Amino acid sequence: MLALKSQPSFFRKIIYFITMLIFSLNNSFADNLTDSSIQALTLKNAVITAQKNDPWLIGNKHSQDAVESLSIAAGTLPDPKINIGLINIAADTFDFKQENMTNLRVGISQMIPRGDTLNLRKKQLKLFGSQFPFQRENRKAQITVKTAKLWLEAFKAQESIALIENDRSLFEQLADVAQASYSSALGKTRQQDLVRAQLELTRLDDRLAKLRQKQDMTKEKLSKFLSQYQGGDSLGNIKDYSVLTFSKKIPDINMLQKDLFYSTTDVNAQSLYQYFINHPAVKAIDQKIKSSKSGIELAKQKYKPEWGVSANYGFRDANPLGVNRSDFFSVGITFDLPLFTSNKQDKQVKSAVSKTSAIKTERWLLIRNFISSFESIRAQLIRLVERKNLYKDKLLPQMHEQAEASLTAYTNDDGDFAEVVRARIAELNANIDYLDINVEIQKSIVQLNYYFSNNANDIIVENQSASTSLGERK
Repeated sequence: MLALKSQPSFFRKIIYFITMLIFSLNNSFADNLTDSSIQALTLKNAVITAQKNDPWLIGNKHSQDAVESLSIAAGTLPDPKINIGLINIAADTFDFKQENMTNLRVGISQMIPRGDTLNLRKKQLKLFGSQFPFQRENRKAQITVKTAKLWLEAFKAQESIALIENDRSLFEQLADVAQASYSSALGKTRQQDLVRAQLELTRLDDRLAKLRQKQDMTKEKLSKFLSQYQGGDSLGNIKDYSVLTFSKKIPDINMLQKDLFYSTTDVNAQSLYQYFINHPAVKAIDQKIKSSKSGIELAKQKYKPEWGVSANYGFRDANPLGVNRSDFFSVGITFDLPLFTSNKQDKQVKSAVSKTSAIKTERWLLIRNFISSFESIRAQLIRLVERKNLYKDKLLPQMHEQAEASLTAYTNDDGDFAEVVRARIAELNANIDYLDINVEIQKSIVQLNYYFSNNANDIIVENQSASTSLGERK
C-alpha cells in the first residue's frame, strides 16, 4: 500500500524533470535559431538605409538649388527693350522721301528697379534658401525617430512571439503530463484539467496569431522607409521585407542631456528654450524670419520711384531733290511718382510686417510644443524606469518562484493543475510586460533625443555593453 501510494508523487517528479529539461532545450534551440539563419537587421542599419532612401531629402535639395538659382537671377537688371518703328510716313503715297519728319527709328530702353530692390531681393531669396539644409537635418532626425520606433515595435513583436513559442512547448508538456496522469488514474488530475490545458494552448495560438499580424503590419510600414528611391516614374527597388529578422538584443540607446532627465525638480522652461533654439527645425524657421524681414525692407523700396532710360536713333533719307537730311537722335528718362501710398505701399509694408510676425508665432509655437512634449515624455520615462526596476528586482523573481513552487507542489500531490497553469501564464505575461517596458523606454529615449539633437546621427548612439538580451530577461 505504501509503495502504491508513493507512485503518483514519483511519477510526477519524473515528468517534472523531463519537462524542465525539454523547456531548457527549447530555449537553447530558439536562441540558436534566431541568431543564425537570415542576417538580422540592426537598428543602426535600418536608420541609415531609411535616411539614404528618403525621396523627400532629394526633393528638398532640388528646391534649394531652384531658390539659389532664382536668387542670382533676381539680383540682375531686367533685360533692355529694343523698339523699331517707321515714324511719320505720308499716308497718301507711303513715300519714305516725301516728308521731312519721316524716319526709321531704332531705340533701346532700360528700366532700373526702385532703390535697393535688386540686392534686397537677392538677399531675401538667399536667406530663404538657407533654411533647406536645416529642414533636411530635421527630416533626417524625424526619419530616425520614426524608423527606430517601427524597428522597436517589430523587435517587440518578434521577441514576444519567441517568448510565447518557448513557453508553448512547456504548456504542451504540461498537457501531456495531465493526460498521462489522468490516463493512469494514479493522481488527482481531472478531466477539466485536460480541457484547461488545451484551452490555454488555444489561447497561446491566438496570441501568436495577433502578434504575427502586428509584426507583419509593422514590417510593411518599415519597408516604406527602407525601399530604394530611383526617381522618375519608377517606384524604385521595393524589397520583400516580410522575412526580416531583428537582432536578439534590445539596443540600449544613450540619452542626450541626462542631467535634465535626472533633475529632481521641474526643469526651467527658459533652460529648455536655450537647448531648443539650436534645433534644426527652429533654425529653419529662424532663416524664414530673416528672409521675411528682408521682405519688409523690400516692400519699403516701393516708396521710391522706378527709373527708366531710353535712347532712340531716327534715320531719314534724302528729300525728293536729292538733298541729304540729318538723322535724329533722342535720349530720355522716365520715372513714376509714388504719391498715393495709403492704399498701396503702406498696405504692402504692413502685410510684410504681419507675415514676419506670423512666422515668429510659428517659431514660438514649435518651441512651446517641444517643451510640452519633453515634460510629458520625461514624466513617462521616469515611471517606465521605476516599473522596469520593480519588475527586474521583485516581480519577475517572485513570478518565477511562484511558478516553480506551484509545479513542485503539483508533482508532490499537494497542488492543483489549474494553479500550475495560472502561474505559468502569469510568468509569461510578466516577461512580455517587462519586454514592453524596455521597448517603451528606448522609444521614449529616441523621442527625447530628437529634441536635443543637432545631428540626426546622435539620436540612436547605442551603449552595446548594457544591452539586455532575451536570455537575460528570462
